[in-house]
This record gives sequence, C-alpha cells and structure tokens, in this order.
Amino acid sequence: MSVLINKDSKVIVQGFTGSEGTFHAQQMIDYGTNVVGGVTPGKGGTEHLGKPVFNTVKEAVEKTGADTSIIFVPPAFAADAIKEAAEGGIKTIIAITEGIPVADMVKVMDYVADKDTRLIGPNCPGVITPGEAKVGIMPGFVFKKGNIGLVSKSGTLTYEAADQIAKQGLGITTAIGIGGDPIIGTTTKEAVEMFMNDPETEAIVMIGEIGGNLEAEAAKYIKETGNKKPVVAFIAGQTAPKGRTMGHAGAIVGGKDDTAQAKMRILKEHGIHVVESPAEIGKKVAEVLGK
Repeated sequence: MSVLINKDSKVIVQGFTGSEGTFHAQQMIDYGTNVVGGVTPGKGGTEHLGKPVFNTVKEAVEKTGADTSIIFVPPAFAADAIKEAAEGGIKTIIAITEGIPVADMVKVMDYVADKDTRLIGPNCPGVITPGEAKVGIMPGFVFKKGNIGLVSKSGTLTYEAADQIAKQGLGITTAIGIGGDPIIGTTTKEAVEMFMNDPETEAIVMIGEIGGNLEAEAAKYIKETGNKKPVVAFIAGQTAPKGRTMGHAGAIVGGKDDTAQAKMRILKEHGIHVVESPAEIGKKVAEVLGK
C-alpha cells in the first residue's frame, strides 16, 4: 500500500500557470501522476499543459473529483490558498511554498483543524509514492518502490536517504517531506503513525533536525506502541551553534533538549536506531531488516 497518495489520487495544482507551478506540474505529469487540472484565478475556462484551468478549487473539485492539491502560490497568498483547498473539499493539501508568515500559518492551522483534510508542509518537497504518484518537487528517479516509509524535515536529505536505501536493494512505500518551518501541518509523529498503520511498510526512516520537539513526540509514540516496526533516525545540525537559525525557520536551538545530541539521546532511549551520518542510513535499514 501507500499513504496519502497513490496512482488513483486526483491532483490539482494551485498556482498552475505560474513558472514554478508550470515546471513542476509538467514534471509530475511526466512521472505519471494523475494531474486532473489546476487553479489560477481569472484564467478559468482555459487550458494549460493539456489540462483544464479553473478559477476556484471548489469548481475544480466539482468538475474533476480532485482529492489532492499541491500549492505553488506566493507566500503572501499561500495561506488563503490552503484555506480555499480545505474549504473546497480537498483531502490532502501539499503546500510547497516557502516563506509563509508564521502569523498566517497560525490562522491556517486553526482554520483547518475542524476540516476533513490533511496538510503537508509548508516549505516542503512534497510526497511521493514511487511508481505511482509524485506530488512535489523531488527528483522522481531517485525513489524506488519498496517497503520503507520515509519522513523527513529536509528535502535534500529525503533524496539522499532514498538513494541510500535504493543502493541497498530496498525501496520506499511513500516518502513524506513534512517541511522545516516552525508551524507545519503534519508532524513527524503523525507521519510515523501513518506508516505504522500501513501493512506494506516494514520499517521507517525518520530524518529530523535541531529545534522543536517533533522527534521526541514521535519517539514517545513509537515506544508506547511497542516499537512494532524498526525505526532508523538521523538528526541534522550536530555542529550547529546554539541560538542560530540554520536554513529552516524551525531549526533553532532554544533549549537543552533542542540540540542534535539531546535528540539523538532521546531517540536511542526510546529504542530507535540512530545513525551519526546520512551515509549510514541505507546500511542501517538493511541491517535492522536482516537484509
């Protein structure tokens, strides 16, 4: 199986006709993703990349049955785009946009809390189920089909981990890039929980970084559920100076438990296999699976 997206997912692109939306939508279509249309206000009724363009998400859902949306809308308008997708009936919203103001995301999280939708991101690479659907900006060729669930705060390390896993003759059920902003839709714990409940996922790779407590929350959940699937983890930012934001807005050490070393210790205490370098991820996964 897979989580979040598969070959039957009906995907629309918000910000469809912009440069980013156009480029990545074409990449998604070329990969085989079932892109059924896009949304650009004021351009409804036209066609782009051979797909229909709609003025609103609601109209797109009514006309195409779309259940998934990917957002390539500029930061100032991205929060409204997320809200529109939730209101329009989209079940999985993947927000790629970087730089959405934190105040806007606070309002978004409050708005979507009672909606039947799941938000991935923002500031993330998206989601890919290899061989079925790519709803994001990741290089599809890196990902091979298999039985490893992958959740990561970092886009680049998502690709690196997938490559390491493939070199061991293994592959991915679904890879979820949750994003590195202070406020994100789906947490590490929630992504891990999806993989724990997916019968085809035999092991999980969890890539975290300094800042926040998402990894600790996931570790607690993993231990409470009996460590029923092996989890391999890597924490980025081991040499980061205290108090300095490192690339991701959420990657800032605020206290003693926010450091990479503290997170690695917490994960180990909860029965998670922690590696010191991303170069060790694939080998460790193969080892814990007895491959």
